[in-house]
Amino acid sequence: MTTIEIDFDVFKELTNRRATESISYNDVLRQVLGLNPLKPSALSPLNVPSEGAWTTKGVIFPMGTDFRAKYKGQTIFGKVESGSLVVNGKRFNSPSSAATSITGNMVNGWIFWECRLPGKTSWQIIKTLRK
Repeated sequence: MTTIEIDFDVFKELTNRRATESISYNDVLRQVLGLNPLKPSALSPLNVPSEGAWTTKGVIFPMGTDFRAKYKGQTIFGKVESGSLVVNGKRFNSPSSAATSITGNMVNGWIFWECRLPGKTSWQIIKTLRK
């Protein structure tokens, strides 16, 4: 297998085009280049939200995506469920409205929250997923 180097912006774009964890970066590149998929699971359309996914500001968070934020020494958790972000039993349509509900102040949710996509072990600030 050959390794190629890409910059961070290319990595982000490839990651954004993966509708689910079952779609590999290779699958994304094959579609962009107009090549036939190697396996049937790669036939899933890219950049199309899967059932239960939450889409906000052009970013697709698959169902089951975990969210967390640290505020006043506590860690607050949320999760994508049925098309929205759920935090403390409440549903939110934007990361900022969820953050504001916790802090009581206007907060930029894109820098307040981290997420962990399904099947991943690492967390990332959600701002890094925006185009």
